[in-house]
Amino acid sequence: MGRSLKPTMVAFLAVLAMTLLVWVLRGIGLLTFIPGSVLWVLILLSLGTAILMVVR
Repeated sequence: MGRSLKPTMVAFLAVLAMTLLVWVLRGIGLLTFIPGSVLWVLILLSLGTAILMVVR
């Protein structure tokens, strides 16, 4: 049975993957030029999309 993902789930997974990638690359020193506020925005955006996914 093929099940397609809902658009909110796809958005959540994309933002979460981007957040984790930036966090890891910044942690090992490859993206040190990115300010911490960008990471906080990504974290809050992933929380927001998770809440939106649950509400819908």
